[in-house]
Amino acid sequence: MKIIVCIKQVPDTNEIKIDPETGTLMRDGVPSILNPDDANAVEAALQIKDEYPDTEVDILTMGPPQAMYALRECLAMGADNAFLLSSRAFGGADTCATSTTVAAGIEKIGNYDFVFTGRQAIDGDTAQVGPQVAQRLGLPIATYVQAIREMRERSVIVERQLEDGYEVLEVQRPCLLTAVKEFNTPRHMTIIGIEDAYEKEITVWDENDVHLDPAECGMNASPTKVMRSFTPPPKGKGEMLEGTVQEMAQMLADKLKEKHYL
Repeated sequence: MKIIVCIKQVPDTNEIKIDPETGTLMRDGVPSILNPDDANAVEAALQIKDEYPDTEVDILTMGPPQAMYALRECLAMGADNAFLLSSRAFGGADTCATSTTVAAGIEKIGNYDFVFTGRQAIDGDTAQVGPQVAQRLGLPIATYVQAIREMRERSVIVERQLEDGYEVLEVQRPCLLTAVKEFNTPRHMTIIGIEDAYEKEITVWDENDVHLDPAECGMNASPTKVMRSFTPPPKGKGEMLEGTVQEMAQMLADKLKEKHYL
């Protein structure tokens, strides 16, 4: 069995700030991390490997050369192989162009039974890339997967998370599953795993390796554009009312009338 897990290295959103002059993200000094939902996807694949030892887990990402750190983290957790899609032609991609490139990378690896992704990335929060990749590959998909109930020869039974519960689905293999944080708790890297991860070679592919024309990827193939990013201006200081409940209610009503809200 072969499982391909698509991951993304993202900036730690707890450390991100926006330049008020330019409206762009200030990335200097902001650490990069493995996208949290993608860590759950990696763990899901590794748990299948624990149960079926002949399983091969391949990790795939698109990004700049520093994305190798996230790939090596996945190798240190127990993955077998890592692939990096990296080229200037891939730069500036929106979800549409990203899914084109990632799907081409998956096809290049080939011969897979499952593709796992995280539910969404914390830097974009679109949850679009996984479904778009499935559409481009013609794969059945189950999103928001919180558990695998049963592995069958040609299908898998999963629980798909809903707002007020979950539904049980049977999905034909090969298929794409997107993982939520409730799926599992990602394992830690081990010392031996880290040593092994830095001894393994990471395969790097550009657009030529995955048979993409530059017009089909990156900014050239991105129909959406981010015009501006900004933080809302801080609200003014609140006013505290004092007195009895009746007095405060009357003062509040008077102030709302004064501002023509009532």
